[in-house]
Amino acid sequence: MKSISIATTPTLNPPTAHASPSRTSNSPSIRARSPSPAGSATSSQAPVSNVSIKPAPQPSVAKGKRINVVQDSLNLVVVGHVDAGKSTLMGHLLYLLGEVNERTMKKYERDAEKMKKGSFCFAWVLDETEEERSRGVTIDVGMSYFETQLHRFTILDAPGHRDFVPNMISGASQADVALLVIDSGTGEFEVGFELGGQTREHALLVRSLGVGQLVVAVNKLDTVECNMHWSESRFYEIKEKLTFFLLGAGFKKDKLTFVPCSGFTGENMIECKSQELLAWYEGPTLRECLDALQPPVRPLEKPFRLPVTDYFKGGSTAGGGGSLSVSGRIEAGTLQIGDAVTVMPLGEHGVVKAIESNNEAIKWAVAGDNVVITLNGIDVQQISIGNVLCAPQSLVPVADVFQVKIVTFDIAIPLTLGVPIVLHHQSASTPGIISKLVSILNRASGEVIKKNPRALPKNVTAIVDIKLDKPICVELAKESRELGRVMIRSGSTVVAAGIVTEIVNRVK
Repeated sequence: MKSISIATTPTLNPPTAHASPSRTSNSPSIRARSPSPAGSATSSQAPVSNVSIKPAPQPSVAKGKRINVVQDSLNLVVVGHVDAGKSTLMGHLLYLLGEVNERTMKKYERDAEKMKKGSFCFAWVLDETEEERSRGVTIDVGMSYFETQLHRFTILDAPGHRDFVPNMISGASQADVALLVIDSGTGEFEVGFELGGQTREHALLVRSLGVGQLVVAVNKLDTVECNMHWSESRFYEIKEKLTFFLLGAGFKKDKLTFVPCSGFTGENMIECKSQELLAWYEGPTLRECLDALQPPVRPLEKPFRLPVTDYFKGGSTAGGGGSLSVSGRIEAGTLQIGDAVTVMPLGEHGVVKAIESNNEAIKWAVAGDNVVITLNGIDVQQISIGNVLCAPQSLVPVADVFQVKIVTFDIAIPLTLGVPIVLHHQSASTPGIISKLVSILNRASGEVIKKNPRALPKNVTAIVDIKLDKPICVELAKESRELGRVMIRSGSTVVAAGIVTEIVNRVK
């Protein structure tokens, strides 16, 4: 992120607190592994706006594994070109929704001023590491939570810099929906979209990873340096260019929403007050756009699957110092305290001792939940990022050769037999090669156009075999949309995305 020139510094209005998440247990409060902006103090001052939060209905838990759940949770990945203002936008939204208290926000403001980065105070809600704050860019995927009237959201704040695309892929692979943040400044949108920036690449990546609903936040229309002052023509210019591209990338028009806003001043995030904006804009606020998103159908009845995105020694509850804790999103099935799980491809068995979601201790969790699980019986030195926790009676397949139906991106050099690649699957990155070019397909009908091609040019659909240096946990896309999607990088460029159609060599 870069410092922007604003005519006036926004007033930090006190936020409103809301109801706590459901499914909590009687166990004590547990520490957060992901960045949590809320702090320990509670603001008791007047709210910035009339934010009415409806508590989520309490699901009932029957005996055994049958769980009735209201599917109102959403994982939201925030993407866009570097310096578009992603962290500032989401940090300010968290503050306005009451997820960051007044005392914490004032501290961020003072600390940012000391580093002569006053405009970064809201970004520090999500960018918590010293390196991120000193450099002014997001490096890792920040995770936070908030609730609106209709949904419980987990924010996955992805880095925008090209150097951290693997981290962005890791965050996007856990997402249900996406927020694409655009810097509307003169020349800034063009750099991010038309001149090889990350706006175009990020949009392609989230769509390739199965995200179908997209909110586009046209940010910084109010900034003085851009001389925009809520320009209607600039908003519709950006909307027209992006809509054409996004439809070509596979998004449906009724799943796209464009909203003008200011991440720094907070305008049109919760409410719209600017007369210059109201003169031509009558659409929803950012919060209303997010509320209109629909949760996907969760595969609750399928066997339990959780790809590991992080792990650490020590339990999340008192007395758990010798345990192992892992974090990730449950991709399928359900989980309760006391369940037995198997870590693949290790084949090690453990028992669930505690579960945490949204920084709260809970008794059970379901597909779609981002959780921290404390396990007994597994050594921390054995586990790795990319391992998959699964039900012992239904183990996830492990393979080092599999067939993939891919779509190549706008690549400069065609893909050939034996080309070195890095395969991104969930949070794992594994080197390998394209071991066989099976066929090129008609993109519309799926019929084979050419068998055994010598190379794959840009923007084609093809079937290839991929051989990895070491086996990974992978499923057929028809069995698991989440564990059957892959991204392929060559060098520093994402060259293709695809779905697993056949496991060629399954490792026992």
